[in-house]
Amino acid sequence: MSTAGPLKSADYEVFGRVQGVCFRMYTEGEAKKIGVVGWVMNTSKGTVTGQVQGPEEKVNSMKSWLSKVGSPNSRIDRADFSNEKTISKLDYSNFSIRY
Repeated sequence: MSTAGPLKSADYEVFGRVQGVCFRMYTEGEAKKIGVVGWVMNTSKGTVTGQVQGPEEKVNSMKSWLSKVGSPNSRIDRADFSNEKTISKLDYSNFSIRY
């Protein structure tokens, strides 16, 4: 299996109604379906934050999902992406929920 294109890493924070709506569980499921690695966790200020890594087009798919789709009962006001960079190798072996 070859990875098409460079590997990307991006940090994210999602604002809106994203806690208590299974957002992290759906995010983990979507990441595994798309094929990206990283993590997701709730913050004390009511947002969800994390990092996603993988081939550029897969990271872009995940960013789109985080900013537009989310879990069925969530309401996404906005998603901020930061620290986007090309990486030589993945820092994680899977996608996990952090507590």
